[in-house]
Amino acid sequence: MNTIIELFDHYGYLIFYLAFSLGPFGIPVPNEITIISGAILSSTGVIDPWITYLCILSGLLTAITVAYVAGNLSGPKLKQKFQHRKHFNKAESILNTRGNEAICIGLFIPVVRYVLPLVIGLSGQDFRRFAIISYASAFLWTITYFAAGSYLGYPLLTKLQFLAGNLLDIL
Repeated sequence: MNTIIELFDHYGYLIFYLAFSLGPFGIPVPNEITIISGAILSSTGVIDPWITYLCILSGLLTAITVAYVAGNLSGPKLKQKFQHRKHFNKAESILNTRGNEAICIGLFIPVVRYVLPLVIGLSGQDFRRFAIISYASAFLWTITYFAAGSYLGYPLLTKLQFLAGNLLDIL
């Protein structure tokens, strides 16, 4: 939590946008931790909840859109490179049989939320269909985690701090 506060002090709300939009490109902070931390800070009044949430959602939408476009633009070349890999074939098979559900559920799974749009782009799926399902799923995922962090995060955080303090007193 202290790291997020320090980053927020330096970069402001932009840190939430960057954490989500650059997540698939090497930022090693899990989105779940970032969104819950942002929600906790918002619920305590340290930062504005609306701006925080909009930065998180727009960052995720940027990341999945860039991944889709990258897959779509590199299409046949990249597809030929991956078509003999077991995991790629399995992902493509799932998309062909359970497309909409796979897109929706995939956004709730770490790492998959960034790889799936690339695979969808490689498969040549229509952007409009991708955007409707993916953006709605991204909204559902972010609002679920943000709400959980807002309503459950601070009480849980204070209990953990209390337990840690008691443990330190015992030691």
